[in-house]
Order: sequence, then structure tokens, then C-alpha cells
Amino acid sequence: MTRVSGGCHCGNFSVELQLTRAPDSYSPRACDCDFCRKHGAAYVSDPVGALHIRIADPAHAGRYRQGSGQAEMLLCRRCGVLLGALFTDGGRCCATVNAQVLDPAVRLGAATVVSPKSLSAGEKAARWPNIWFANVSIASPDA
Repeated sequence: MTRVSGGCHCGNFSVELQLTRAPDSYSPRACDCDFCRKHGAAYVSDPVGALHIRIADPAHAGRYRQGSGQAEMLLCRRCGVLLGALFTDGGRCCATVNAQVLDPAVRLGAATVVSPKSLSAGEKAARWPNIWFANVSIASPDA
């Protein structure tokens, strides 16, 4: 496993990714929806890797649902950075990370444009557990 880290601008959020391949073999998915485009987001995930999210101050952890309303976008209310997205179904959580929050030394492959807005809500819910991190943990002082 290759460990990769990052976080939001102010440090309220930190992430650690455990990837099963070299980072440059991942092509972040640049979502073409208005919300993601406005944030310059491109997402990276590994369904057999792991993601650990640490939140220093949960009062500054924002969650926003848009599009089909199924996934929660995770944002820092203090600095405004879009960290990624979470999807919970039947008690299982999967997630993806905005590649823009990774440490600058991390070199990923070129981003590819994807269009999840062309998928139905059911198609999205079926797709995410297959391409997003399935091993997700979120820690905060309240947890």
C-alpha cells in the first residue's frame, strides 16, 4: 500500500489515503456538474484501498447535498475547501477525495472528465461502492 496525505487549507480536515497502486497510475475523475466545476474538483479513490478522515473541529465540518441528493459533499466551513464526497447505504459508507486536497508532492495521472449527472440516482448509488473507497473511517474529538 502507498500512503498519501493531505487536507484542507486551514488544517481542520486531514486525510490519509492508502492506495493499492502507485499514485501516478490514478486518473482523478473531474466531475462536470456545476458544483464540482465551480470547486475545480477531480476525485480520486480506490475501492480496495482505505481512507481515513480526521476532523479537528466538527463545528467547521460542512455537509452539502446536491444533484440527486444521495451523496454528501464534505466541506470545511472555515476555509471553504471541498474535501470530497460520502455515500452511506445500509450502514456502509464509501467515499472519494478531491485530488486538490492532496499534498503537492503527490503526483497523480491526468484527470479525465466524467459526467455522473447523466446517470440516474440508482445508477449512481450502484456505481459508487464499486469505485470509491469502501474502507472509510472518520475521526473527530466528538467521536
